[in-house]
Amino acid sequence: MSIKSRADFIRRFNLHPHARIDRPMDDRLRKRLRPAAVLIPIIERQHGLSLILTQRSAKLRQHAGQISFPGGRYDPHDQHLLTTALRETEEEIGLPREQVEVIGRLQDYPVLSNYMIRPFVGFVSPQQPLMAEAGEVAEIFEVPLADILNMNNHYAYRIRKFIYDRVYFIPWQHRNIWGATAGILRELAEQLQPEHRQQVRPLN
Repeated sequence: MSIKSRADFIRRFNLHPHARIDRPMDDRLRKRLRPAAVLIPIIERQHGLSLILTQRSAKLRQHAGQISFPGGRYDPHDQHLLTTALRETEEEIGLPREQVEVIGRLQDYPVLSNYMIRPFVGFVSPQQPLMAEAGEVAEIFEVPLADILNMNNHYAYRIRKFIYDRVYFIPWQHRNIWGATAGILRELAEQLQPEHRQQVRPLN
């Protein structure tokens, strides 16, 4: 299966009903989680589709130096969580919300830092070079979507952490995408190609 164009992506994304993923949480934990949102930005290139990711600043208190999507916590002034994702994307990588076409979202994803992240998927068409916000983002880079969809690149280490029984890793070049970012990318890959659900390379 190959997804090389925007039309291919949207067709595959909408082809299958979103599988409801059971996340074992009690009411006390659910109430503790604060709302947040991220954007999974997809850009069309000559070679095909790519994902835009960021490497967080090493100076941040939480998740310093990790690879992530642009996004952040919900602000009371935000109209809704999509507003949060678009606002944070503009602040972190200088991409105006008018240059984002949101096509859907994935299931909310709880994380250890007590946030419930809502991932939105959108195609972006930057009209200017992206600019990293120095206080939060060390670098902006792209990963070919084909590399993310290749399940041979998905590794899992079995360990009980938070509500999960494994941590996912997606090595790419000299980088290591892991944790919530890898988990969300895996759910995106499974949404696009459900025939490959459960396929993973175990590390232990």
